[in-house]
Amino acid sequence: MHRNASPLSLFLLGAGVFLLVLAPLLVWYVQPQAKRTPIDTDTTTVFTGTGSYFDTGEVKTVTGKEITITRQVRGDVAESLKSGHAVWDVSTSVDRKESLPASDPRDALQWTLERWVTDRYTNEPVHCCEETPRFDGEAYLKFPFDVERRAYRWWDGTLGGVVRLDYAGRKKIQGYEGYLFKGTVEPTRTGERQVPGVLVGESDTPQILAEEWYSNSGIELVVDQRTGRIINAAIGPKKTLRVPGSSKDAVTLLESERVEFTEETQKKQVELASADSDRLALLSGTAPAGAVGGGLVLTAVGLVLVIRGRRTEPEAPNTHMMTKLPT
Repeated sequence: MHRNASPLSLFLLGAGVFLLVLAPLLVWYVQPQAKRTPIDTDTTTVFTGTGSYFDTGEVKTVTGKEITITRQVRGDVAESLKSGHAVWDVSTSVDRKESLPASDPRDALQWTLERWVTDRYTNEPVHCCEETPRFDGEAYLKFPFDVERRAYRWWDGTLGGVVRLDYAGRKKIQGYEGYLFKGTVEPTRTGERQVPGVLVGESDTPQILAEEWYSNSGIELVVDQRTGRIINAAIGPKKTLRVPGSSKDAVTLLESERVEFTEETQKKQVELASADSDRLALLSGTAPAGAVGGGLVLTAVGLVLVIRGRRTEPEAPNTHMMTKLPT
């Protein structure tokens, strides 16, 4: 009688060993690769609210008007692959109801085009690839992966500087829970603009280099904890002009107590955040744990079968050798 390892036992043993090797690979290699800022992003977010803006047609500030902010983000895949960083081109337009849909950005109340470059793992700004303007901070269009319950330095493009956003608890958006961060911007001079003197109350001066001032009464961002994706955003911007050296606003260019993601934008952001978060959760916990558990079971069963082998029937004796020779 002898023993042989069956094909089944070898298969189970091999599958078990494969799963045990796969588990650490998922944790140490696959998951870090998945936790990278995408380079092929193509998203549009829309804010709406009511406020005031300077109407160039009426040459005065009008109030109680609908304001829409549209932000389009497109990844420059070729430049991202070349540099190894996430290179995003960002177009932001602020429109009144009459200028929508904005086929020409020159019709907007305000339009900016930026290039944002970040490290794909840390989300830190990377100053290359014709970045404009030069960014700072830890967060802007998204937060880093694995968001913590602490204050973050958020880049405000209108301010041209960093704003401290404090952790303010949890908040549900369209039934999906995220981390809430809040901050404000005190009135800050951000630049200057040449305008007719009469516009800012200086009728004796044909042209004047007025000061541009900006403030924000309330920045609220709700962020998915695992991916850093912003699932809702609300701001209270105010842009004004002042006579040089004055502490009073002469003209309001734009003001709203609150402009916020539309319901459609919220749902889309939640959908993307939920899908990405589930994928990362699978790679970081469920899949490795399943691989270890399944690997241990299959390896144990395979080893037992290999050790026990497959019993075979004893061979029949060689009868012609045992036949008695004639005398």
